[in-house]
This record gives sequence, C-alpha cells and structure tokens, in this order.
Amino acid sequence: MADDTPEPQAVCNPITRSAIFLVVTVKPGRENADTVRALCADVEALVRAVGTRAPPANLSCVCGFGSDAWDALFGAPRPANLHAFREVGEGKRRAIATPGDILFHIRADHMDLCFELATHLMARMGDAVSVVDEVHGFRYFDLRDMVGFVDGTENPRGREAVDFAVIDDQEPEFAGGSYVIVQKYLHDLVAWDSLPVEAQERIIGRKKLSDVELADDVKPSSSHSSLTTIEKDGKEVKILRHNMAFGRPGAGEFGTYFIGYARSPEPIEQMLENMFVGRPPGNYDRLLDYSRAVTGGLFFVPSAPLLEELADRTP
Repeated sequence: MADDTPEPQAVCNPITRSAIFLVVTVKPGRENADTVRALCADVEALVRAVGTRAPPANLSCVCGFGSDAWDALFGAPRPANLHAFREVGEGKRRAIATPGDILFHIRADHMDLCFELATHLMARMGDAVSVVDEVHGFRYFDLRDMVGFVDGTENPRGREAVDFAVIDDQEPEFAGGSYVIVQKYLHDLVAWDSLPVEAQERIIGRKKLSDVELADDVKPSSSHSSLTTIEKDGKEVKILRHNMAFGRPGAGEFGTYFIGYARSPEPIEQMLENMFVGRPPGNYDRLLDYSRAVTGGLFFVPSAPLLEELADRTP
C-alpha cells in the first residue's frame, strides 16, 4: 500500500475472541436514507466511545455497503467491482444470495463491547433499517471451526495482508477500501462426526490435530484446501478471512460465519465456483455434503476517511 493511500477501516486487525456480524436493509424513503448517511460520520466516534472504556479489548467495526444500497445512498462514483452477490451451484449445493444493504463487522476480545457497540449502532439507525441477519460469533479454542479444524491457516499476515485485502492503485478513487463477501454456513455435525478422522482430513486437506497440510500425493483434488487455493499468472492470490464459529446447542445449530476481504471480489468468487461447481465441474468440495450456505452477500468497505465523507454524499 502506498504511503499516500487513505487509512483503511479495521479490515486487517487481528482476529479477536468475539464478533457480531450485523446485516441490515435500509427502508425506503428519504428520511431513512438521511439517517443512515449521517451514521457514516459517527461510526468511528462510537467505536472510540465504547472501546476507550476497555482499551485492551481491541474493539473495532468495519462498515460495508451492498451494490443497490450504494446507488441509493451515495450514487456515482461507485466502486468498479461492486455488484450483487452471484449465486453459484444448484440444488442442495448452492451458494445463495440473501438481502443486505449494510454489513457491520464488529470485533473485540470481549462480547460485552461488541454488544454495546451494536446497541449504539442500532439505536442510531432506529426504524430506518430492518435487521435481516445477526450472528454472535466466538473464537473456538485454537482458532478451530465447528468441524474441528483450524480455520484461516493460510491467511496473509502483516504487509502481505494489506497487499491482498486493501485497494491501492487498482481503483485510485477508492484506494484504502476493500471488498468483502459473507456467508453463514450450518453444519450437520451428527453426520460429520460419524466420519473417521482420516476421512475428515481428506475432505479438508489437512491433519485435524496438527493442522499440517496433507502431502500432494495424498490430498484429493476435491479437498477444501485444494479448491480454495487460487493462482493467477503462476502466483497464489490470497484473501483475508476472519471467520467465526457460532451456534445454539439447544436448537441443534452449529455454524461457521465466513467473511473474506480482498482487493476484488474475483478470487473469492472463484473459490466459491470451485467449491460449489467443482474444478473441473463435478469435482466439488466434499465439505458441502455436510455444510450448507444459508446467506450470501457482497459489500464494499470504503476507506476510513471516505466513510466519513459519505455522510455528505447524495445520489
């Protein structure tokens, strides 16, 4: 990222112990749009107001906007690669698109701070929005997901994370921004846990206990790790994942909230194509025999200064 690139939102902050993923739609009407736009200037102030009370908890919030919402709230110019979430797959194995105008990705090491900030955000928006999805996520032991494997092992780190997740000269007008795709997955743990560990490892492509990647001559081409590895011009293209586990044992709900940041939606969309359709078609991700996506959305995350400036933008 160039020295003069605007400051990003908290996209590259370290993974915390807790998170709230809040997706809302904006109700029709000028007053509702004005209410949401006004919040853009105050998100960071609300983070400071709540987070200063417990600085070690690392409270942050990333705010992103869907394609239709961007047009309705802000108009032109618009991010070049922002579009509605593209569904892929068919039948039971399908990445579906669900409603969503604004995404709030709230993180902290303590859920009470996430809860407090979400409460303030919702109070500020009031009746201007409708909540379509709210997930309270938690870090599961040593960064494992609900199926028992370490999640995000190949995440880029440090400078590399910024290079893969934050726009630089690709879209100069939106430098410091990011694209983010979110999906909520529910797992059939009864069926999954009935598999031998060795079978689970072949589906994921890694050892369950050690997290070591399986050798190429052992790992199936349909493994999750194989299909989510993307190369372009001979180099691997990475995304930045901040996935979280969630669930309600009393309701038999066990899930993983996928959230991936990138400079362009393209690598994540290619991963989903590989997973749900297959590479080649039919060679799909066998994890999807035990997991299903129940939400899907694509959002653009403006830089921190642009987010504040959007308060004064009108379409």
